[in-house]
Amino acid sequence: MHHRRPRPSSRLVARAIGTTGLLAVVLGAGVAPAMAAGKTSGTPTATGFSPDDDNTPWAPQNDEAPLRHQAVHPSVTARQAGRAPRRLSIPAPTGKYAVGTFSMHLVDRSRTDPYVPGTAPRELMVSVWYPASSTAGHHAAPYMPSLSGASFLASRGLTPQQVALPTTAGHVLAPVDTKLGRLPVLLYSTGLHSDRSMGTALAEDMASRGYLVVTVDHTHDANEVQFPGNRLAVDTMPSNAHSSQTLAVRAADIRFVINQLQQIADGRNPDADHASLPSGLGRVVDMSRIGMFGWSLGGAAVDTSMQLDSRIKAGADLDGQFFGSAPGKNLNRPFMLFSSGTHNRNDDASWRTLWSHLKGYRLDIQLHGAAHLSFSDNEALVPEYASLTGESPYQVQQQFGTIDPDRAIEIQRVYLAAFFDQELRGHHSPLLEGPHHAYPEIGFVR
Repeated sequence: MHHRRPRPSSRLVARAIGTTGLLAVVLGAGVAPAMAAGKTSGTPTATGFSPDDDNTPWAPQNDEAPLRHQAVHPSVTARQAGRAPRRLSIPAPTGKYAVGTFSMHLVDRSRTDPYVPGTAPRELMVSVWYPASSTAGHHAAPYMPSLSGASFLASRGLTPQQVALPTTAGHVLAPVDTKLGRLPVLLYSTGLHSDRSMGTALAEDMASRGYLVVTVDHTHDANEVQFPGNRLAVDTMPSNAHSSQTLAVRAADIRFVINQLQQIADGRNPDADHASLPSGLGRVVDMSRIGMFGWSLGGAAVDTSMQLDSRIKAGADLDGQFFGSAPGKNLNRPFMLFSSGTHNRNDDASWRTLWSHLKGYRLDIQLHGAAHLSFSDNEALVPEYASLTGESPYQVQQQFGTIDPDRAIEIQRVYLAAFFDQELRGHHSPLLEGPHHAYPEIGFVR
């Protein structure tokens, strides 16, 4: 039976702060009043989105939308004084396995970082989620590292005294459940200037269903990435960067991460700091069954990555517009387009182009009532703190649609699992054949 969690009636549209604001957080200066009130500061920062000339709701510049709320009212802060912070949450995983997790620091010495002057090698942080044999003695992982979490809240006009980020379902370095044998691998790429944590609700659910899931932060494209030693890398993308260029960098990141997974499968530890890996990991990585999914620009990165690396056997795009030449090239591997209620290939020329070049199994489904941001963890988090920020129900509905947040996440999980179970495990699902009475919110674009 489906139970809806009680939620405030209003939601807030999330926004990523720029480099200047983030450095202020790191240095303990907080967020300037003008920024907290939703005004722009006098110092220009890299926006990261380029003259790709598209103003649709699903375009990458809307992955993190501008603040539209007033600064948190002093009376709200006063009521919070002396109280424990409001603990946010995301829906618990629905699979039958416990979940383990850990993060890796990876350094690609074959590439220089395109967003940093000089010859610095490309560095990435990734999180790995997997089915665990036991979680005893292993603490649950925080939603974000401490500095990233502080900046995430500050960008929304909130403080750790008001709001605490979720504790995930993943237990740090819990042993891998090797009884399951080799595990199919899924890679996740997030939205423009977004954090890899924005895919946690989907990643940990797929892990609970028996997948090994790797969520990737694309350094200097992401708003911030926290490396070991409390080193923070911020968004330094040039303001005139084209999305096609950004996607090429992301695809190279993904290919590098797959290479590091091969090292793990070969019994080696690719972590740059030689950090511990969970026991049993090397025995379960199935390099012959790799899939990828992503949200928004991360969804577009799925196609670009599949064109670059044939090891990715199936892909799913969550409401992401395509850029560059990749969608105009034939792709003979399974691909799923999964869109919000106001987006499909009938109104997105890039989707029509890709659709005509998909030569393998293809699927185009639409989640009615959902909006672009519904495919990120904002769908779960924002309603839980919106009462602190004063966003009107009308503004909320414009950004998140009308679907219940828990229901949106449930359906995304079910259909992602159905697709990858079919394509990576050979388990056919009737959900993919056409409309289903259990999920009337899903439409099939024919």
